[in-house]
Amino acid sequence: MPDAPLILVNGSPAASISPLDRGLAFGDGVFRTLRMEAGEPVWWPDHLAKLTADCRQLAMSCPTRSEWEQDIAWLAARQPDAVVKLIVTRGTGPRGYRLPDAPYPTRIAMATPLPDFPDPLAASGATVRVCDLRLGRQPRLAGAKHLNRLENVLARMEWDDPAIDEGILLDDAGRVISGVMANLFISSGGRWRTPVLDACGVAGVTRARLLGILAAEETHIGLADLLGADAVLLSNSLIRLRWVARLGERTWPRPADFDDLMEKLCSGA
Repeated sequence: MPDAPLILVNGSPAASISPLDRGLAFGDGVFRTLRMEAGEPVWWPDHLAKLTADCRQLAMSCPTRSEWEQDIAWLAARQPDAVVKLIVTRGTGPRGYRLPDAPYPTRIAMATPLPDFPDPLAASGATVRVCDLRLGRQPRLAGAKHLNRLENVLARMEWDDPAIDEGILLDDAGRVISGVMANLFISSGGRWRTPVLDACGVAGVTRARLLGILAAEETHIGLADLLGADAVLLSNSLIRLRWVARLGERTWPRPADFDDLMEKLCSGA
């Protein structure tokens, strides 16, 4: 049986929030998921900056750096190698969409054991499928990792085949946006590209780092572009970097520079 997560709510050990919390009622909040190794949150300044920016995008107050770091220190003392999830909601409020007169954010920090690494797909690569679900476009929310991830939940429900490692999400115009759980990069003719996320999708911290490492261009990418690519990569803060080996009948070899890219990514402070 998996270990129970360690949970803090507003700095206190707890496993519940108010039924009136707007995060529960409306998905009114944002979150980050990150690795913690030997008690240190990996790429912490990047994650804090993204969490703050996403709160700002929702016109919501974000807890302070010191509050988050106190929470992380408490978790690290008990689970030094962990997957850490940080959630901030707009807090409690009355029924209805109208904001409370004086909203006070709810701060949640939790830790679960870090999965075994190295990545089991490092040698074989990932097998992916194209999801039937199409992402709706909403520029007001684009890029933010808000709490309403129902599209991702429904997309992940589309398969239970253990041979499938990830699903590819398209928007309602048929453009490639991301994986269900990861951002996506393709290489064609020596040029790296990643989907532009100006109408939907989550702009992850690892994606931001790879944009610089790969000198990647943010562009619209179609399914034909994906299938015609020389290499396809997936990224998020837990897997860091993963190469795609198969999509239907289309296969790709392991990129020759994959280990070098992983080293550059992981060596960043």
